Amino acid sequence: MLVILAITIGLFVWGKYAPDVIALVSMLSLFLCGILNLSETLSGFSNPTVIMIAALFIIGEGLSQTGWTALAGKKLIELAGKSVPKLLVIITLGSGVLSGFVSNTGTVATLLPATISSAWSIGTMPSKILIPVAFGSNTGGLLTLTGTPPNIIANNALIDAGFEGFSFFEFGLIGLPLLIIALVYFRYIGFRLLPENKTNNRPINIDSTLHEWIEAYQIEDNYYRLRIRSISPLINTKISDWDLETNFHVNVIRLKRRHPNRLKGTQPYIEIPENDTELRYHDIITIKGKTEDINKLMIEFRLGLLPKESAKTELRTNLINQEVGMSEVIVTPKSRLVGREIKLQDYFKRYEIQLLATSRHKKPYLEDKITVKAGDSFIIRGPWENIEKLKNQHKNIVVVGSPEEMLKDVDDLTPKSYIALGALALMIIMLVAKIVPGAIAALISAGIVLFTGCVPFSKAYKSISFTSVVMIAAMIPMGVAIQKTGAAEMISNSLINFLGKDNPTLLLAGIFILTTTFSQFINNSATAVLMAPIVLLAASTIGISPEPLLITVAISASTAFLTPIGTTTNAMVMSSGNYKFMDYFKVGLPLLILFIITTLLLVPIIWPF
Repeated sequence: MLVILAITIGLFVWGKYAPDVIALVSMLSLFLCGILNLSETLSGFSNPTVIMIAALFIIGEGLSQTGWTALAGKKLIELAGKSVPKLLVIITLGSGVLSGFVSNTGTVATLLPATISSAWSIGTMPSKILIPVAFGSNTGGLLTLTGTPPNIIANNALIDAGFEGFSFFEFGLIGLPLLIIALVYFRYIGFRLLPENKTNNRPINIDSTLHEWIEAYQIEDNYYRLRIRSISPLINTKISDWDLETNFHVNVIRLKRRHPNRLKGTQPYIEIPENDTELRYHDIITIKGKTEDINKLMIEFRLGLLPKESAKTELRTNLINQEVGMSEVIVTPKSRLVGREIKLQDYFKRYEIQLLATSRHKKPYLEDKITVKAGDSFIIRGPWENIEKLKNQHKNIVVVGSPEEMLKDVDDLTPKSYIALGALALMIIMLVAKIVPGAIAALISAGIVLFTGCVPFSKAYKSISFTSVVMIAAMIPMGVAIQKTGAAEMISNSLINFLGKDNPTLLLAGIFILTTTFSQFINNSATAVLMAPIVLLAASTIGISPEPLLITVAISASTAFLTPIGTTTNAMVMSSGNYKFMDYFKVGLPLLILFIITTLLLVPIIWPF
């Protein structure tokens, strides 16, 4: 058992193979060597911890897909203004609070573009800000039971040992002081230790990208908003009754109902109007067409012209939201479109996608028909999933960027946004009130997110980090084997004999140092799985409560501050900040020492031995 454990740890540290593969090989080795039977070998895949973590990924994706994480990131950046120290404190606090409810990886992925953009805009390098984002997210996971997998692993280990589990916000009793210490540290000490590495990573976010499209394609020049007045013959007719494209050379892009009635199924917006869409009094229709054609349309149908907003505001508020988005499409030389004279609106309508603008040789192409050439580019608009479908089905046209990632940068809230937030709140209520087990609460909330369309079923499995889920499931049998073979007892006795039985605080320090050492090189979930049975046995041997020891395991498993490989969040900011290995060690070591001191002082008080 110890040989397999040593090889497993060595492979984790080496990093050549994926952690889930290492864990699976380790699990199989335990079975093939006769250490575990079949049910013990596969026990991790039915463990509530694994089910709960998988469901939490879906809930977090629901918050991301419906605009909450993007909105939170942008509000944090707005609060910081132009002050670098203020930005550092706010972004660290924001990443900490957000990661209490969204995965650490999801938190950093959400805040990374906005943080880099803000760093550039206030005249500092991203390297002065990004490590605090990563460390803040790792620390913020300690605010709630579901904030990070080690918390869940420690909680379930306590329950399996016959004790009452931790409450949802109980981890916050130590997590909040640690987060405050991290804030103070980065504001007054860490800021001076952070390097100022030069990078060339000015980000392109959705706002700046749209602004560039407007200028390059001259979208604003043929983009109008018209109101259907009471004397208009369009009232109570369908778009198909008038054949506007043929007779007036215009396209209806979007329709806004002035008097929607949700109870009767009338929505305030029809994002992609179809031929059978009925027009009503006071509707506001967004039209694309040449000025002279718009004038004819207005006279013919007695329409009122609404004043334009600024180009940037117009696009963000009227053309992009959680339902529909925009993207740029480029035709490659091998595309079957090359050489065809087509009316591109008709082609893209097959995918329920609108063509807003065309460009050739980086200049707007304003004709109705085009003989397509390689290199031609188009701005399209349609449901996000249809743009993604177009990208996946056509190998010889390039959809620039990832529509799925652009959607996560949209911060407009919709009814689905409040459903996703309500699902999270419901899970927290069920966990706090202990109405159902944690895994069931997470599954119920994940089901609400899925069945209400906050996360499409097609993206449900994509939102789950199966590398993490499989790794945890495959490492749980290692914990079983550690107990079954007596290895846990041997390691536990060694700790007790070395540190002494009479000073539990010294044992706590040893557990923290051993766990944090593992966490610098091994995934924090795997570290928690390995340490949980050892500390449970140690607590039983010397006759103390296992709660302070398991809390310490959860804390120290989340303190991978010394290396870029200890946690995914550290690795995510490494290239963006152009960090070196020693940058983490120099900035992280003082913070780690502060965390050790704080843990040894507070944990025995909050959770007595």
